[in-house]
Amino acid sequence: MQANVEYWFRLFYECLRGACYGSTGGLPALLAHIWLWIIVIGYALSVIGLFVIIYVVMRLFELRERERIHYSTVIQPPEVTGGINPRWKHISALIDGETASQWREAIIEADIMLDDLLSRQGYIGDGVGEKLKSIESAELHSLHEAWDAHKVRNQIAHEGSAFDLQEALARRTIAHYENVFRELKAI
Repeated sequence: MQANVEYWFRLFYECLRGACYGSTGGLPALLAHIWLWIIVIGYALSVIGLFVIIYVVMRLFELRERERIHYSTVIQPPEVTGGINPRWKHISALIDGETASQWREAIIEADIMLDDLLSRQGYIGDGVGEKLKSIESAELHSLHEAWDAHKVRNQIAHEGSAFDLQEALARRTIAHYENVFRELKAI
């Protein structure tokens, strides 16, 4: 049995021309019809995409306007508004606590607050010690108290719970921080 290749090519050609299965339009008509739907769907998706882009850009401009308003609002520190500094309130609550761990935390928090205050005042250094070294005693009258308080904080930081912190020392240290904060008008 010999295969007639020309016969099969002729059937394929006629099928492409529309003689397959009794269809009158053929494959080119079907492809044209499918292509028309692809174009219609593409235009519809393009219009939807355009509306999405416009919506997103409008929301982005609204967000930027809200950010501009939010970040241009100047927040007054408590000393300007007349309120009590919430950080100092927290430190006072800790020093009034019953345990040495609360007193330690109060001293460490006060030292962090001092570091922030000195940074806001424009003093430069890696920590409180370096910032205190750059201050002249004429600039800060309570400089000696700041050093004494910072030394106690360093002992707490280096020795941890092994450092025997008595209530009198803790209260005296917080009193030193309080004098420095009052001079810097932070509380």
